[in-house]
Amino acid sequence: MRRPGRIAIDGPAGSGKSTVGEQLAHTLGHLYVDTGAMYRAVAWQALQKQIDITNGVALEQLIRQTAIVISRPTVDDGRQYTVTVNGQDITWELRSIAVTRAVPPVSAHPEVRALLIAHQRDMAHDEQGVVMVGRDIGSVVLPDAELKIYLTASLEERARRRYTEMLERHEQGVELLDLPTVIEDISRRDANDHDNMRPAHDAIVIMTDNLNVSQVLEVIYSYLEETI
Repeated sequence: MRRPGRIAIDGPAGSGKSTVGEQLAHTLGHLYVDTGAMYRAVAWQALQKQIDITNGVALEQLIRQTAIVISRPTVDDGRQYTVTVNGQDITWELRSIAVTRAVPPVSAHPEVRALLIAHQRDMAHDEQGVVMVGRDIGSVVLPDAELKIYLTASLEERARRRYTEMLERHEQGVELLDLPTVIEDISRRDANDHDNMRPAHDAIVIMTDNLNVSQVLEVIYSYLEETI
């Protein structure tokens, strides 16, 4: 099987891109980068420092003073990666409700996006290859990625998946919401992410409502095999 150096996976919240991306990266031996974790890290740091998340200039200054590192898992506790901010492991804290709700306004600032996109492009030079997931990886961050995937699913299915994920990760301190609230949150994120959700024109679109993770991966593998 051919191993593209850079694979971009985009899609809305709850579409399955994180799980699929992490497993694909593991199979290929690539670095897995969830770009959403970067925005969550900025949101977390802003909340810790009590910085106004509607102030783009203040957030830009905060990012320039903050070392955000995403690496392969350093603890065997079910995490997909380890995220540190100035050396502090905040991997599970990124999934708090407060951080989740702060991410949309934080990510809406052009100043924030410009700095984090530059950081993401630097990470894409990992010599072992990278699988990068987000909202606009194939169209903006890595427009020359060798393979671009866009995963999507209905709002109801995405909310069900996110709720199931919360149940599974509740032991790690992830806060638990009821399903109607999860649906409302994802719908709000869809609206907030609309301007930054840019599927690449040459991306392979996969509707995942009726597919499990293994089946989605099989579809992706079939496209990898076609490029040999």
